[in-house]
Amino acid sequence: MKALITGGAGFIGSHLAERLLELGHEVAVLDDLSTGSIDNIAHLKAARHFSYVVDSVTSEPLLAEMIDRSEVVFHLAAAVGVKLIVERPVHTIETNVHGTEVVLKHANKKKKLVFIASTSEVYGKSADVPFREAADCVLGPSAKHRWAYACSKLIDEFLALAYWKEKKLPVIIVRLFNTVGPRQTGQYGMVLPTFVRQALAGDSITVFGDGTQSRSFTYVGDVVDALVALAAEPRAIGEVFNIGNRGEISIRDLAERVKTLAGSDSPIQLIPYDEAYEEGFEDMPRRVPDISKLRALIGYEPKVGLDEIIRRVIDRMREHEVPQNRTSRAAVP
Repeated sequence: MKALITGGAGFIGSHLAERLLELGHEVAVLDDLSTGSIDNIAHLKAARHFSYVVDSVTSEPLLAEMIDRSEVVFHLAAAVGVKLIVERPVHTIETNVHGTEVVLKHANKKKKLVFIASTSEVYGKSADVPFREAADCVLGPSAKHRWAYACSKLIDEFLALAYWKEKKLPVIIVRLFNTVGPRQTGQYGMVLPTFVRQALAGDSITVFGDGTQSRSFTYVGDVVDALVALAAEPRAIGEVFNIGNRGEISIRDLAERVKTLAGSDSPIQLIPYDEAYEEGFEDMPRRVPDISKLRALIGYEPKVGLDEIIRRVIDRMREHEVPQNRTSRAAVP
């Protein structure tokens, strides 16, 4: 398989590139490095069937050429992270919607298979948990920038499914639920790497809101394996799939778990949403996927539990990011 990964120097994209190369596939990466990093793919540069270009998906002549040379496009390039979304709503909407538009347009010329990476955010404020792919999406008002990301990704989904219905472009949509693991950065508001970095540095672990909001975290390797399996399954075309983990934990309990596994004595500090983001910020109280559809099609079952995920993130951060003289003195249990 010849695969193009847009956003391939990002957290998930780099792991996907790595996995595809391990399986003997040919991988090309396109990334403008706005949220990705060349360090994420540095170890892949010597691979025989790997190539990368630093540019944007909106560079249409380049994109058209790269799609033409590929058999499947994993479209992961997007604005990500709550912090970035709140601070740069125009960038979020334009990047997500226009980027997907040009990918679909050029893939359609020769009917190349396209994966659209969507998000659990599209379920919005729905209380119908666990979230099912066919369930209603309940978004907040347009005056709340918090929902701009969810809305932009829903437009991506609608457009992709329209291409499938009207033009028979093969598309697969995946809604990712809090994917975590090594290489993820907390720079744009991702909670787990932020907590781990704070715990290792001995800083306060900052929990936004009252900490009762809950999430389910999925190891990036499990997500990547699901993507690879779906690419080989013709029955997945034209469908929407949740990729996640049914395990659920409150953010306050996550902070406690990180603190324990890091052997840290960091205090846990609650910060109101209005201070963390913006006045009137709205959050989802729960975010848990129904994964029965994915399980029925490809036998999907998450393999890596939360404690092991946290340990792997801690080990990676200790090795690559946190200065040794600032890590906690306590031993890891």
